[in-house]
Amino acid sequence: MIRAALVRSSIDPPRLLAEVSDAANGATSLFVGTVRSTNDGREVTMIEYSAYEPMAEKEILAILHEAADQFGVTNIVAEHRVGWLKIGEASVVIAVAHPHRAPALDALRYAIEELKKRAPIWKLEHYVDGERNWVRAAEGHPK
Repeated sequence: MIRAALVRSSIDPPRLLAEVSDAANGATSLFVGTVRSTNDGREVTMIEYSAYEPMAEKEILAILHEAADQFGVTNIVAEHRVGWLKIGEASVVIAVAHPHRAPALDALRYAIEELKKRAPIWKLEHYVDGERNWVRAAEGHPK
C-alpha cells in the first residue's frame, strides 16, 4: 500500500494507520503535522494551504516510492490538507509500517523532509494583527 493524496477535509490519522497495518509489520510510525499558534514570534490565527495540486500529488507519491525503495517499506501513505485550517488541525499526516522500527522511522523522516522541500505546497499564515504572510513564497508561489 503506497498512496498519496491532497485533501480538503480533516485528516483521520487512525484511518491512515489502519491503511498501513499488516500482521507482518512489527513497527508503525506516524507523523502528524499540526497548525501551531505561533511562528517566528508571531501569533497565528489560521493558515491557508494552496498547491499546484496535480504536481503536488505526483511529487508526494514519488517521494513515498523513494522512501519505500530506500528503506524497504511496502506500506506508506500520506495526506496533506489544502484550504483553510484552524490552529491545532492536522495539515499533513504520514503513516509507515515495516517489520522493524528503524526502517519505519527512517522512511517516515525521509518522507516528511522531502515533502517539505519538494512538494509545490504553500501556506499563507494569518496573524492576530491582521497581516498575512506567504511561507516559502521565495520557492515559487505566485504572490
